[in-house]
Formats: sequence, C-alpha cells, structure tokens
Amino acid sequence: MGFFDRFRSRAEEAPLPGLAALLEARGLPVTLPGLEALLPAFEAHRKAEEREAWADAVAEVQGQGLPLPEPWIDAQDHLLPELVPAWQAEREGRWSRGFIDGLSQRVRVGDVAMPAAWLKLWDQSADDVLDLALDHLRSRSEGAFERLPSGAYRSPWRDGFDAARLLLPEVWNNLFKDQHPFLAIPAADTLLAVPQILLPKLMDEVGRSLQSGAKPLQLAVIERVGEKLMTARLQDPHPMSAPQRELKHMDFLEALRWQEKDLDPALGRPAPVVLVKTSQGKPLTLATWSAGAPVLLPETDLIGFSDAQGEPLGLFFRQSLPRIQELRGEGVAIWGPRRVRHEGFPNAEQLARLERFATAEQMKSLQAPAGARPAAPKAAAPAGAPLSAQGAAPLPRHLQGAGLGIQDPE
Repeated sequence: MGFFDRFRSRAEEAPLPGLAALLEARGLPVTLPGLEALLPAFEAHRKAEEREAWADAVAEVQGQGLPLPEPWIDAQDHLLPELVPAWQAEREGRWSRGFIDGLSQRVRVGDVAMPAAWLKLWDQSADDVLDLALDHLRSRSEGAFERLPSGAYRSPWRDGFDAARLLLPEVWNNLFKDQHPFLAIPAADTLLAVPQILLPKLMDEVGRSLQSGAKPLQLAVIERVGEKLMTARLQDPHPMSAPQRELKHMDFLEALRWQEKDLDPALGRPAPVVLVKTSQGKPLTLATWSAGAPVLLPETDLIGFSDAQGEPLGLFFRQSLPRIQELRGEGVAIWGPRRVRHEGFPNAEQLARLERFATAEQMKSLQAPAGARPAAPKAAAPAGAPLSAQGAAPLPRHLQGAGLGIQDPE
C-alpha cells in the first residue's frame, strides 16, 4: 500500500458526523415527523460533505413549511407530472423545469408539488424522477379523444392531468395525419386539439372553458412545428392573430392578478391593468398611473395617466416612457411579470414628450365596472364589431370594438 493510499484510508476511517449533531447545528430537532423513516438514506452517505448536504436539504424543507417525503421506495409509486404557468412555478418555488414559453413542468408526489430538496433526500436525479412520473402518466392514458360538436377533439380522462399529457406526444400526435396540429390546455383537466383548418373552433372551446369558471392554466394556443411545441406565433394578416394575442394578454393579466397579492404595499400602488381593442380588432393592455403615490408599473402596451382627483390626462404608448428621463424607475424584486416602481408624476410638459394614443376625453370613456374580468375573445366576430363596456359611456370611434376587463381586486 502506497503512502497516499494509507492517507486516504485514514481519512475514510475518520468519524462521520451524526444526524443529531448536524440538525442541532441547523436549529432542528431529531424528532421531525417522517425523519426516522429516512434514516437509512442518510446513513448510506459515507462522506461528511454528503451528510452535510443531506442535513441542508432537511433544513430547506422545514424552512418552506413542507413535510419530509416518504422514503423513495414508497414515494416512487405516487409520482405524476404536471404543467403549470411559469409564473406559478416561480412563485411557489418547487422543483420545476421550463417546458415552453409561459409553461413549466413539475412533479407531483400525491397531493404535493415536489420541492427540489426531496431529490437530495432520496438521492435521485431530477431526470430520473421526471421520467418515472411520465411513465406513470403514460400507463393511465389509454382511451380515445372525444370529438366535440365543434369539430375539436378533447381528452377523455378528466382526471386533473389531461393538460400534462401535452408532455406525451404519442397520446395526441396521430389525431390528424399529415396535418399541422394546434392544441390548447385552458385548464388542468382539459387538452384540446384541432387541425389547422379548425383553429377558430379551438379558440371557441378555450372561450367556453374560461366561461365555465374553471381555474385557467394557459389560454394561449399552442402549435406543433416539426417535433417542437411552442406558443402559436400567429402574425398579421393571419385571421386568428388578434384572438391569439388577446388570449396571451389574458394569461398576462392572470399573472398580474396573482402577483398583486405578493407586492409590498409600502412600495406603492400596483397599476390597475385592463384589456382594450382598437377598431381594427387589435387587443392592447392598458395600465393606469394615478398621481398621489408611487406606482408599480407592469410592461403593458399603453399607459393611461390620471391626476390626483382621478381626472384622465390621456393614453400613451408605454415604450415612449423613457423619454421622461427625470422619472426613470427602479425594478421591483418580485416573481413573474416585470414591474417598475416610479416615484413622482409627470407634468404637462413631460407628458407632451410621449407618443399619444388617445386624448383625455377618449380615455374618460374607457371605463369598466370594478371587478369585471376580460371576456373570452370571439373568434368568429368581424373586426371592429361594436361592443359596450357593460354600461360604460360609448367608446371613441377609433376604440370601438373594445372588449374591456379589469383585474379582479381579490
């Protein structure tokens, strides 16, 4: 045995730190519920740094207010994948991986979305756990899609994991032979599919899901191009580009609605956001900046300014806001859509630097009842069809056709 071999042998024989001491150093008791069943997994680690990392994972789980997992031999039978909005994955802080723009995939273990620390406690890789979860979902995915009266196809399982089957192309990719498929997952228990020619019907089905009151997952439609899935990029003059853009905006409004719950009130007022449409049918997002307090401004298409008495001052394109260099904002540390905190309020000369979209009088007519939500886009409605804002004053001519909504204050 060489010198270095003897040195390694003595190092390996050094006493390993015990779990009680490691937990005590982290302010945790050894009586944590579920800890005893995990002791064999801890004892299997024969290096001090591995035991330190294992104890750190226990502390991380406790810091998140979550239970310790079952031992891997038991937990592996209860794994299923799920899809959630990317903002939700970021907000909740469990293990997640980006799927496509706006969507993240996670793993559920029974009723709990798996935290990353559980992987360390199980000594399992994320790839292996996700693959096993997909295998479990695959084994319970027998059955044929239901053809709806609209011509769209809907998943038959209705078990809360229909949307997650988007992760299993073999479940749906043979529905339309040699045809470009479009898909939608407006709710966790709904997976919809149509060939390209029936894309307007798919939009209608998304609208029906929204009107049913189901918790929205993602409203924007998804397309498969080659072997890749992506949020459908329908550009003008595609006849469904405006409805798709509106659905994307509604996903954005849902993220803002949840984000508002976590904003520190001491930072300022979250700018209320609504959805409007031009007379050409193009949907736009509009945030209102009112004088009197700092504002937390999201990245919308338009900004409407109101004075301290609530009197409108006009609508302007947000991208021209950097022209007011004196009111440069600061980014807010928050999950989800970016917000910028602005102090002060622009004066008349500063507002004149911005690119105007509508006058103060036209802005005044854009009013919606408090608490109203955006309506589902009407795929078959002709562009510029006059709509009312549920009793609001008539819209200015260049904004007729607006479907207005406002964030739910709750």
